[in-house]
Amino acid sequence: MSTPAVTRISTDAPYRSDTVATPEPPLGWIVVTDANDWMQASAELELTRPSGIETHTVQGWDSTRVAWPFAPLLPREDASLRVRVTGTDGLEGTWSEPRRIFAGFLAAREWTATAIGLPDPEGIAQPAVLRTEFDVAGDVVRATLYATAVGVYQAAVNGSDVDDQVMKPGWTPYAARTIHETTDVTALLVPGRNALGIRLAGAWATEFFGFRENARPQYGSQPRVAAQLVIDYADGSSDTVISDESWRVATGPLVASGLYQGETYDARIDVDGFAAPGFDDSAWAAAAPGDAFPAPEARTSPFVRRIQELPVQEVITTPAGKTVLDFGQNLVGRLRIRVSGPAGTTITLRHAEVLEHGELGTRPLRAAAATDLYTLAGSGVEEWEPEFTFHGFRYAEIDGWPGDFDPADVTAVVIHSDMERTGWFETSHPLVSQLHENIVWGLRGNFLYLPTDCPQRDERLGWTGDIQVFAPTASFLYDVRGFLDSWLVDLAIEQEVGDGVVPFVVPNVLGPARPAAAWGDAATVVPWVLNERYGDVATLERQYPSMQAWTDTLLDLAGERRLWEGRFQFGDWLDPDAPPEQPANAKTAGDIVASAHVFLSTHNLARAATLLGRTDDAEHYGRIAEEVRAAFLAEYVTPSGRMVSDAQTAYAMAIVFGIAPEEQHGVLGARLAELTRRSGYRIGTGFVGTPIIQDALTRTGHVATATRLLTQTENPSWLYPVTMGATTIWERWDSMLEDGTINPGQMTSFNHYAFGAIGDWLHRVVAGLAPAAPGYAQLRIQPTPIAGFDSASAEHLTPYGTARSGWRRENGRIRIDAVVPANTTAMVVLPDGATHEVGSGAYEWDAADSEPVSPPATVGLASSLAAIVDDPEAYAAVLEVLEAGKPEAARTIRTKTQWLEGRDLGESISNMVGPDVQDAVAQRLAQLTAVRSGA
Repeated sequence: MSTPAVTRISTDAPYRSDTVATPEPPLGWIVVTDANDWMQASAELELTRPSGIETHTVQGWDSTRVAWPFAPLLPREDASLRVRVTGTDGLEGTWSEPRRIFAGFLAAREWTATAIGLPDPEGIAQPAVLRTEFDVAGDVVRATLYATAVGVYQAAVNGSDVDDQVMKPGWTPYAARTIHETTDVTALLVPGRNALGIRLAGAWATEFFGFRENARPQYGSQPRVAAQLVIDYADGSSDTVISDESWRVATGPLVASGLYQGETYDARIDVDGFAAPGFDDSAWAAAAPGDAFPAPEARTSPFVRRIQELPVQEVITTPAGKTVLDFGQNLVGRLRIRVSGPAGTTITLRHAEVLEHGELGTRPLRAAAATDLYTLAGSGVEEWEPEFTFHGFRYAEIDGWPGDFDPADVTAVVIHSDMERTGWFETSHPLVSQLHENIVWGLRGNFLYLPTDCPQRDERLGWTGDIQVFAPTASFLYDVRGFLDSWLVDLAIEQEVGDGVVPFVVPNVLGPARPAAAWGDAATVVPWVLNERYGDVATLERQYPSMQAWTDTLLDLAGERRLWEGRFQFGDWLDPDAPPEQPANAKTAGDIVASAHVFLSTHNLARAATLLGRTDDAEHYGRIAEEVRAAFLAEYVTPSGRMVSDAQTAYAMAIVFGIAPEEQHGVLGARLAELTRRSGYRIGTGFVGTPIIQDALTRTGHVATATRLLTQTENPSWLYPVTMGATTIWERWDSMLEDGTINPGQMTSFNHYAFGAIGDWLHRVVAGLAPAAPGYAQLRIQPTPIAGFDSASAEHLTPYGTARSGWRRENGRIRIDAVVPANTTAMVVLPDGATHEVGSGAYEWDAADSEPVSPPATVGLASSLAAIVDDPEAYAAVLEVLEAGKPEAARTIRTKTQWLEGRDLGESISNMVGPDVQDAVAQRLAQLTAVRSGA
């Protein structure tokens, strides 16, 4: 089609929802056309609302996050919008299909519902069922249910659940912010008598947060719920049903429920029909008002839903005789079972991510039981799935199953925030492909209402450092704008409580906030990422006070020296050389990490101020950023380009954060590459260095070094977990040791996305697809064909449409293909250095393939260690002989050797093995030399 067509209209509604949270939601649309170099000249917007039709014309190319141009929406207003565009070529498109826009917010002071719960709970976090009945007296035009909880709930009208959402409304700093769902329940009402029922549990609101003896509920010991049903009639009148003390409440079959412990459900306790009219609740108690909470606001983040179901892949009988199910994928969710048996039979479901010594590996769960119990009613075939908990698991142990077990009767149900998938990456390298798939699953498991560190143990908290490093990768793979935008509101709330200090976790349940570099910097990094990837200036504007408060906090800590020193830091957390019980004890000094982040946040704030037109702030913080830069360079970088902490993370920060001047990047990058080789091309970085080391290497011309680091399979490396069967990203590089035992540290997770931050480099650098202007208004297409790969490609649904960059090796050439969306342009840099500036369309280019670097013809005991490690065949040959002759020497040379230029192989192994093994190594290398020389 050459005529432009709007194929999609976007608002700030959560994914798969028409409900907007504000009276003036920003608008956007995607244009599809076969015309090359298409740019929008204007767009006509037509809004149909009950009061009539309103129109507006946008002049120019704006098509993303366009300010609402109409009169503000009214609460519960139901409107539809359509768009028609005209290109700069003068061709006018057709009208788009209308997009429904429903105003899901409440009017000021309209919320009157009371938070209610059990009057006499039997214990902490007691689940409950609540109900009320009401009459419908007239023709209903619309019925809208607003509901929230400090806890988690599901509502049902006349026996039918009102939606398919899970664990709603999620977790926010409940004392300051609650979220309501807005649900259209018109179709569920009937003339006459109706009933509204709610199932309620504690979840985040009543969980024991904190470590060891400090664990306790942070928001009260009991859940409470509030609901408000507004019924609008055809005659213009309305009725409102609110939660109050007239409601009836009881305990039900859900006996106990917790995030960490799991659920206990007794199906013999019968409350069937409690959400239908006529149910006998005479034995129930009157609902009691609970602690009040703030008037809720409409949801802006995506709902959590059941996203996928996985069948049992294998039934394992463990050495202890236990029955364990393997689902083939580490996931987040719960089990759905279908079973029949005698009443009173109890089935126990235990969950874990790994097996150890053939049994369920539960030690990493710490205090979390991760156990669900179901007691049968004995009423025939029964189906059950826990409702108000979730687990991180690949394996599940089943105990107490009545009769013969059929694995088809158990299904793993995957749940997470229902965000739109927007990014894909493919490569010919199978292990890297699996690494990327693990990154995706790590995101899915930890994006459940908030970005968590891990989904399985007694933690599951919104650690700020994790999302700070992972936000760029996340924003490519999924549409996380609304998800992170909502979380940033919570960050600002908790930061205000901390007088400018961003806490370690958001929501904060770990005590008074303390500053920590890279963690608190989420306040300045994440809003900048949202602007970079979505063109989201509105979030940047709203978060500006938070960004400024954090930066001012850092500058106070840094003082006149402009260096943040001598205080607590997580530092380069989980550097692989850190002892298991001292994960902050990294090679790069904590003071260097901290001071680098003073520069990063100050620089980000200055850039935000410039973008927002705050010229005084831009000048002020820009000047201070230069002072921090100068202080950092004077204190931590020698004139010759050597860092005081001679470690990879230090060099990577100086390069990627932009602290070191361009003219110093060459020497810094060379030293970084040398350190990477010295370590045998094994990872030497933690949470701070890992997301940026590959960028630091490739920016300074060390693509081959970055490739070796990426494709390393020995521990520690990105691919070592893949070779060990990982299906998600691990918290530690060696969460599982090579012998199949779990890392001895008390903090070990097998689903942590932080080290998956390399995904952003795979997308931007290897495939070559990156934003060159906010929101991908301009793309940078610069593929990097790396050695050992036949192809790589990335595809991303930008705010303007689908963009693509890919390359493949073909007949000694590199074939590059790209797709540039309508209404955008791209700067293309080919592998041979040729550049093109192009408009929208599909393109192909051809470039010469670089010659592979040939290994030296002759290798032997006289070869330097550097030459051996740079020669994968020679390295493998040496290890092969050592493994056969003296395995402990092989382990030592793999893990302890500094692969130096000035030391030869023979000298290095002479003190580890005897003459016979040395001779065997020499002979094996001589064979390799003979093959290479053709002898």
